[in-house]
Amino acid sequence: MKATVKWTDGVQFVAESGSGHAMVIDGAPDHGGRNTGPRPMELLLMGLGSCSSFDVIAILKKSRQDILDCRAEIEAERADTVPSVFTKIHLHFVVTGHNLKEAHVKRAVEMSAEKYCSASIMLAAGGVEITHDYEMIDLSGKN
Repeated sequence: MKATVKWTDGVQFVAESGSGHAMVIDGAPDHGGRNTGPRPMELLLMGLGSCSSFDVIAILKKSRQDILDCRAEIEAERADTVPSVFTKIHLHFVVTGHNLKEAHVKRAVEMSAEKYCSASIMLAAGGVEITHDYEMIDLSGKN
């Protein structure tokens, strides 16, 4: 896996993935940025949420759950000292579908956290306290 990050101006960069997708990364205006893209640490959170959501969806589909949507809402705390690393991250999954079985949703979230999500496992191994929970929105009205 490869990526490149090219400085453009101030604290703005253009990052390009090995698969050819690019995005602007920028700092906050009070740090010399122009707010034209996410901050680097925000990208880490978005990557974590994407990685874990990918797992949750795949596991639920394999369990034949009729899922229509999955949203990961992520909140993080950072150290007050430099380096300002993440100390705590909480992922809250909102899974929407028809006739969802709570045991399957719970298992999918747990398996992602404990076995499959490389980003989550890597951050936890580095000392970040990562917690997960979920809620279900069952559109069949049987929730």
